[in-house]
Order: sequence, then structure tokens, then C-alpha cells
Amino acid sequence: MSFLVAIIIGLGMGIAFGFLLEKSRVFEPGIIVGQMQFRSFIMLKVFLTAVATGAVVLAALNGLGMVKLHPEAALYAADIVGGLLLGIGIALAGACPGTALAQIGVGYRDALFALVGGLCGALAFSYLQPSLAGTFLAAGQGKITFDQLLGGPYWIAALALAAVLAVILALLERWRPWRTEIGADADGDLGKPPEASPRAVRALPAE
Repeated sequence: MSFLVAIIIGLGMGIAFGFLLEKSRVFEPGIIVGQMQFRSFIMLKVFLTAVATGAVVLAALNGLGMVKLHPEAALYAADIVGGLLLGIGIALAGACPGTALAQIGVGYRDALFALVGGLCGALAFSYLQPSLAGTFLAAGQGKITFDQLLGGPYWIAALALAAVLAVILALLERWRPWRTEIGADADGDLGKPPEASPRAVRALPAE
């Protein structure tokens, strides 16, 4: 694959990702905080859908021999500690690294602070990584994939994972339909009925 083709594919995937992110409303601070408070499950549904879709695509590409897998090492302590820190930051800011730019694009000015904070955190980690490599955070079991755990071809394990996620998504949608959760106002109104405005109230005729 040439450098130009890689850039074109990357731009196309970025445009598709941004379009779907905006349409799903997952970038909205109210949706993000609602997920962290277990009041809304739209964010979880979108993420699980992305994982299932990615698993199917990777299963097809890997099964046809078009791509090779390059998994990262499983570092359990680092994943737990880093996940907790990231989750706390997302709950406090109402944004995550993947949604901060979308929020800036639609006019959320406080998302600028989330973006700057994320860049500062990434810079700090790059300087601290050599020191952290000698701690318990670097302990793990190496590179692990589903085919190694299940003892079969990767594409079968990936399709099985996608099928399980599809069932979970169907149950989640039946329990909490997205139309009910997103509410009348997509910006954080998680299904609450809108308050009646004075203009909507009819005056009763005088007797």
C-alpha cells in the first residue's frame, strides 16, 4: 500500500467516523455523563457496535489473508489503573479523547480544556514511560489473542465475539430503547419530558 493510498483511506475512515459519531450523539456531554452514571446506555451501545463491526471486518480480512494481526501486550495492572484514571476524567469533563474534537466542532468551548489536558497527559506519559516500565504496571502475560485462548482460527473467534455482542446489544435495546433514552433534546435530556412553555399554555375562557 502506497503512502498516498494510506492517507486517502485514513481520511475516508476519519470522515465516516466523525459522521457516525455526530449522528449517534455520543459526543454530547449529557450522554457521556449519563453513561457514567448508568442513566443512559447509548454510549455503551455505540461502543459495543463498533467492537462487533470491527471484529467482523478483521475476521474477514484476516481470514482472507489480507491483513496480519499485531496485538499489543496485555498489561493488566496498567489497563486497570489507566482505565480508572480515564473513566474519572471522562466523568468529570463530560468528554473523552475521541469526542473532545467533535465537541469543539459543534461549539462546546469547555472541550478545549479537555483537549489541552489530554495532550498534556500524553506528553507527561511519554516522559514517565521509561520510569514506569520498571514498576508493577509493566507486568503482564505478553500478547494474547482470542485464537490463542480458544485454540482455533482467529476469524472464528472474532465472529463468535461479534455474535455475542449482537445478542447483548439486542437485549440492551429492548430494555432501554435509544429513542426513549435520547429524549426530546439530544443535549443531555435523557428522556425527561420538556417543560411546558408559557406560549404552549392556552388561556381558559372567562366564564
